[in-house]
Amino acid sequence: MKQGLIEFEKDIAELFGDGQIYAPVHLSGGNEDALIEIFKGIKPDDWVFSTHRSHYHALLKGISAEWLKGEILKGNSISINNAEYKFFSSAIVGGILPIAVGVAMMGEKVWVFCGDMAAETGIFHECVKYAHGHDLPITFVVEDNGYSVDTPTEKVWGYSYKRIFPHQGVGTFVLF
Repeated sequence: MKQGLIEFEKDIAELFGDGQIYAPVHLSGGNEDALIEIFKGIKPDDWVFSTHRSHYHALLKGISAEWLKGEILKGNSISINNAEYKFFSSAIVGGILPIAVGVAMMGEKVWVFCGDMAAETGIFHECVKYAHGHDLPITFVVEDNGYSVDTPTEKVWGYSYKRIFPHQGVGTFVLF
């Protein structure tokens, strides 16, 4: 499973580098073990709300690699949405949080992922506070990849994380 995630991202990085993807791509790497462990607790009927770095989340939710790759090739990497699998993502930092809370208000079990710096925004704190105060069936997962675009988290929190891919793409300019 872990190797499959890694190979998927390497494939997408290569496609982007070759100019076959005409839209932003945000890749993951180094967090496979933690995500595999988290997704052991996520059931098929649970909702998953994700960020612009959603490939691993989508695959671990059960979405096929072929379907996901097709969406990425169409330019949808940062907005992967699949109602059949109860999976939604958004490129708007923190934007998916209130939507996830709304679904949890309907009594559905929800898992919502956000980045370390999104967790520092007001909308995150308001959503957590509301969800806690109303005992909603929602789990917030903060993924710390060490950067908010290019602002090192280490400067904010005092620890570091080894980054495999840069914020966007594969670290090179690609001519289309």
